[in-house]
Amino acid sequence: MSDSDPFDEIIANETDRDPDLAVIEAGSRTLRTQGGPPEADVPGRPEDPEVDKALREVEAELATRWGETKLEPSVSRIAALMDVLGEPQRSYPSIHITGTNGKTSTARMIEALLGAFELRTGRYTSPHVQSITERISLDGAPISAERFIETYEDIKPYIEMIDGQQQYRLSFFEVLTGMAYAAFADAPVDVAVVEVGMGGSWDATNVIDGDVAVVTPIDLDHTDRLGETHAAIAGEKAGIIKQDATVILAQQPVDAAQVLLKKAVEVDATVAREGLEFGVVSRQVAVGGQLVTLRGLGGEYEEVYLPLHGPYQAHNAAVALAAVEAFFGVGAQRADRLDIDTVRKAFAAVSSPGRLEVVRRSPTVVLDAAHNPAGARATAEAVGEAFDFSRLIGVVGASADKNVRGLLEAFEPIFAEVVITQNSSHRAMDSDELAAIAVEVFGEERVQVEPRLPDALEEAITLAEEDGEFAGGGVLVTGSVITVGEARLLLGRG
Repeated sequence: MSDSDPFDEIIANETDRDPDLAVIEAGSRTLRTQGGPPEADVPGRPEDPEVDKALREVEAELATRWGETKLEPSVSRIAALMDVLGEPQRSYPSIHITGTNGKTSTARMIEALLGAFELRTGRYTSPHVQSITERISLDGAPISAERFIETYEDIKPYIEMIDGQQQYRLSFFEVLTGMAYAAFADAPVDVAVVEVGMGGSWDATNVIDGDVAVVTPIDLDHTDRLGETHAAIAGEKAGIIKQDATVILAQQPVDAAQVLLKKAVEVDATVAREGLEFGVVSRQVAVGGQLVTLRGLGGEYEEVYLPLHGPYQAHNAAVALAAVEAFFGVGAQRADRLDIDTVRKAFAAVSSPGRLEVVRRSPTVVLDAAHNPAGARATAEAVGEAFDFSRLIGVVGASADKNVRGLLEAFEPIFAEVVITQNSSHRAMDSDELAAIAVEVFGEERVQVEPRLPDALEEAITLAEEDGEFAGGGVLVTGSVITVGEARLLLGRG
């Protein structure tokens, strides 16, 4: 057996790295050193009828604005709103997160770690699974409906003022971003953990100057808006890298890494790269999740239990740990690792609703919000590792603007059959249109169509039970965050 350091093996395995990266990296500094409160479950509707009515009125007003898929690439409107609000986003340090997949799970892990070290946190993520209030969290829990309404009413006059001054009204996402930044300042928080909505440079969240910029794995998604290559997409996402910041890079395609490192050089940012300065040393499947050893910027963190499934969540954990270490100055001002018991406590408390979440047994029903081919491939790998299904039925409802063929192809090897459906969003792909593509991928005999999600769930559960109660059949509901959120409600969560 080799006596080599497992982490050295990780570095040796980086065979797809381009030698030209060395030229870029030579101009950049790199970080090298010689559990918080449990997550609240996804909130449901307010029990108080008056509060529920008031929240619905706010939601209705927000719905009159541009949706999240209609964008005008500019931060001028959100910057104007921040100006009249007194720049609330400047009143606390922040960790800014971009990338294609894994942003929300990584944000939740960062939040849990910071909370475990007794910092008051604000977290802004999107989209929501069930309730709009999920998007703005304080101390690890979504803000109450009452606080959400109050925050909106507080800044509404300023929103209307900016609407009257700009060519276009503030969008749905811009208003929510303004609400989040105002709520964090009002709390006040010690640190904000902010996930971009799309891209980076012109994303509404990008009026902050993150002390730490995190880039999760980049893949092809939103290509009509961000570009059709990894490099083009990375160029947009590199916009969150600010002067003198610390950049935490997950493993990236070579052309994306080149762009990100070039931007880091331009703004004199410090860089830490997964697989070099930090990474996953080892992992093994455990009951309800996995046991990992992580190499951080300050050393190794052994036997960390992570109650989430899949190799990609272990990599998210490594990225989150490095981001928090960087925030605390590990690798720059200090060389010692963070308190390992606190780190273990934080990771053990992490949850990520709608990410390989088990919501029912006999048969097992799992929800996962994979909505692009890269996410679907990661989910398929994780399902095979974490669950011993003898027969897995897919329920897929996707958005019309996604690469649904690539999504379905990623799931084809693990689905015995697939039930095609659609969610209630106006963005949902018509079930018959999606089914036509599914037939090409799976073959007609493996595809069923149930346009209504409740019927699709019932059919999938019936199919999973065909071989008997103890045969090991399961159901995976996927394709869209909205599909997962609606299924979650139907299955009694929230």
